[in-house]
Amino acid sequence: MDSPQHTIEVEQLHKRFGKVEAVNGISFQVEKGQIVGFLGPNGAGKSTTMRILTGYNRASSGVAKICGVPVTEDPHFIKRRIGYMPENNPLPLDLRVREYLKYRAKVKEIPFSERRRAIENALEACDLLRAQDRIIGKLSKGYRQRVGIADAILANPDVIIMDEPTIGLDPHQVVMIRDLIASLRGRMTVIISSHILPEIEMTCDQIIIINHGKIVGKGSPEELRETFIGHTTYEVEIHGTIDKLEQALASIAPELEIERTSERDADGFATVEIQIKGPQDYREQLFQTLSAHPDLRPRSLRSKKAPLEDVFLAATRRSWDEVDEELVDTQTVPASEPSIQHPAPKN
Repeated sequence: MDSPQHTIEVEQLHKRFGKVEAVNGISFQVEKGQIVGFLGPNGAGKSTTMRILTGYNRASSGVAKICGVPVTEDPHFIKRRIGYMPENNPLPLDLRVREYLKYRAKVKEIPFSERRRAIENALEACDLLRAQDRIIGKLSKGYRQRVGIADAILANPDVIIMDEPTIGLDPHQVVMIRDLIASLRGRMTVIISSHILPEIEMTCDQIIIINHGKIVGKGSPEELRETFIGHTTYEVEIHGTIDKLEQALASIAPELEIERTSERDADGFATVEIQIKGPQDYREQLFQTLSAHPDLRPRSLRSKKAPLEDVFLAATRRSWDEVDEELVDTQTVPASEPSIQHPAPKN
C-alpha cells in the first residue's frame, strides 16, 4: 500500500453522549512526520477525539482515517498503525523493562523473528539500554515515561498519540522527553495533548486548539500569533524622554503604541515596550530612526513574541464569546408577550 501524504484525516467528526455534543464537526489533516500539539481546556473534546482516532470510541458521525483507512473499517489494521501513550501511563511495576517490552511486542503481533531488533531499537531510541534490566516500579517517573514511549514506538507505527507526556516531570526530565519526542520528527506522525504550552511550542510543527468540541485555531505557532494576536511587541533600552521618543516613532507606523516604561537605571536608560499592529518586522527601521535622533540614544532593541498562553487564551475566549452570544439569542424574551385569556365570570 502506498503511503498517503496525510497519515491522519478527520472530516466533520461528531461524537454525542446523550444530549452533550463532545465533538462538534471538527476537520483536520496531519502530514506524515509532523509533530502536532492538540490543545484545549478541560472538557473541550481533546481526549474524545484522540480515543476516536485510536478506535477506543466510535464517532456518532463523520470520518477519521489513519493512513488512508477509515478507523471503523479495519480496527485491527488501525491499532497496528498507532502507538498510544495515555496520560497516566499504566505500567506493570513488578516487571523489568525488557520483560515488559517483550510482552508488549507479542501483544502487538510483531513477528517473532523481528521482536529482538524492535526491542533493541526502542530501548536505544529512548535511552533505556542501561535500565533494561531494572524493575519498572523502581524507576523514576521520567524513566517510566520513557518506557511508555518505548512501548508506543515499539512496533514502528505510523502514528504516535501521547496524552500529557511531560506532566509531573522535573525540568531535566522534561527536556529529555522533549528531545526524545523531537527525535521522532520525520519518521512518525506524533499528536501530543498537553496543558504545558511552552513545551508544545518548542516541540510541535502545527497546533490545533479545540474548545466546545470545535476547532477554534489551527496552524503553526507564528500563524496562530498572526491570527489571534495581530501585533508585534518590541523592547528597547533608550536614553531620552518619552516625549522625544513619541515624536521619533510617529513616522514609523500609524498604529504604534508605547505600552510600558520601566524606571531609569543609574546610566539614565529606561526599558520601553513598543507595540505595532501587523506581522511586519520593524526592528531595523526602529533602530535607524532612534539612532538618528539627536536627543535619543538606544542601547538595545529586540522583538518579543507573544507567548502561546496568550494565543490560547485569545482563541478560547473568542469561542466562549460566541457561546455567550448564542445563549443570549436563545434566552431573549420576545418583544410582544402573548395575551392572557381570562375565564369569563360565572353568573
